[in-house]
Amino acid sequence: MKKFILTAAILAAGSTALFAQKYMTRTARITFDATSKGSPEDIAAVNNEVASILDSKTGDVVFQVPVKSFKFEKALMQDHFNENYMESDKFPKSDFKGKVGNLDALNFAKDGSYPTTVAGKLTIHGVSNDVNVPGTIVVKGTSVTLKAKFAVKLADYKISVPNMVADKLGKEALISLEGVLNQK
Repeated sequence: MKKFILTAAILAAGSTALFAQKYMTRTARITFDATSKGSPEDIAAVNNEVASILDSKTGDVVFQVPVKSFKFEKALMQDHFNENYMESDKFPKSDFKGKVGNLDALNFAKDGSYPTTVAGKLTIHGVSNDVNVPGTIVVKGTSVTLKAKFAVKLADYKISVPNMVADKLGKEALISLEGVLNQK
């Protein structure tokens, strides 16, 4: 009987460790700013409904972004963003699928801040491009915080800027990402 209890305890501990290698959230935050230098108003938005998963064993990381969840200061900007630029009905999601580059340098069992680069495919407006994104993974207890800042050229994702708004809308969008993922 003691052997059975010991074996069951070892199997339960092993399955918990196996299960705990994934970190998830549905409330990561992405902001972007596509304001041109001479614009009289900010062309910026925030999205707090970003889903993400990180597998600490393989380094696989995924972000899925519902495009219509970006919120602007002005409702008209949000309408233009969804209808004219992102065509949100046709392309309702953007996503990133990649891999942490220096996984062996990260210790998910020890609290700390770890610089990293994640390489993968970023898909926006139905167009996928390879990207390398520098960022930070902060481990604290049973959660990890993913942070990154990078620029995206609108033309690389076939997002055209009409001449009539070229003085307001930049050719690049500055993207900031932060998500607290919890062990699952």
